[in-house]
Amino acid sequence: MDPFAGVLFFPVTPFTAAGAVDTGTLAEHLRRGLAAGPGGVFAACGTGEFHALDMAEYRQVVGSAVTVTGGTVPVFAGAGGPLPLAREFARAAADAGADGLLLMPPYLVAAPPAGLVAYTRAVTQASALPLIVYQRGNAVFDPETAVELARMPQVVGLKDGLGDIDLMSRIVATVRRALDGDSKPFQFFNGMPTAEVSVPAYQGLGVELYSSAVFCFAPEISLAFYDAVTKQDGALVDRFLAGFFDPLVTLRNQVPGYAVSLIKAGVRLRGLDVGGVRAPLVDPTAAHLAELERITGAGLALAEEVAVR
Repeated sequence: MDPFAGVLFFPVTPFTAAGAVDTGTLAEHLRRGLAAGPGGVFAACGTGEFHALDMAEYRQVVGSAVTVTGGTVPVFAGAGGPLPLAREFARAAADAGADGLLLMPPYLVAAPPAGLVAYTRAVTQASALPLIVYQRGNAVFDPETAVELARMPQVVGLKDGLGDIDLMSRIVATVRRALDGDSKPFQFFNGMPTAEVSVPAYQGLGVELYSSAVFCFAPEISLAFYDAVTKQDGALVDRFLAGFFDPLVTLRNQVPGYAVSLIKAGVRLRGLDVGGVRAPLVDPTAAHLAELERITGAGLALAEEVAVR
């Protein structure tokens, strides 16, 4: 697997009015995202409501992503939950032609790091796909077990959605020391919700890659911010944070699950009817939709200002 480069695209999963996966709208959503130039596509993951898909729907979503992407960028698919299902998802992703897996936490139970390593190893045995482990929720590693993960031949990365900078600093340093001189590719990812807000902190750890949910509905903003980060334009980064990302996070934090619901609503606001979210998530209220539209308008205006400089 070639290293990722650029903003990572986590598409939503569109649903019809009757509640079925809308593969036609998904294909259009993917085409629009690919036209903006992401560094990779992560299908049926958190933003794509992995938690709400059955196996047949999962196959539809991953298969659509592989077909539409056509090998232009890597396609990784979500997997996780109960171990037997996680292994089945891994096999289904391989059958659909995915390039790799993003391993979500196991279902419900809290487990020690050693148990999580065993869970990861069992999933790697279900397919030959490269795998990125997602640290968040009830899946929390320590530096020593992170090294065990990194030494597994198929594990090519660790995505952090926990936000414990002290822990992540120790994990990054310990893994890099352990792999020093090793030719095996291994990458770290900032996987926090609305990751742009925490980009400066993760960059301080040498973690450059991040997932951008905003890319789903406003790639202009996402890419303009990424360009500012790449060019180390701190003043412009601060303007995007103050004018768009910080207000979006404030709105996101008002209701659990809005990290997904607002993104899907944003796609609808930009003219593509991807439907609503599935229970237990809820769609934004009318007042929150109006606020999202205002925030998005401010972000787009700033991106346009930057583009014409």
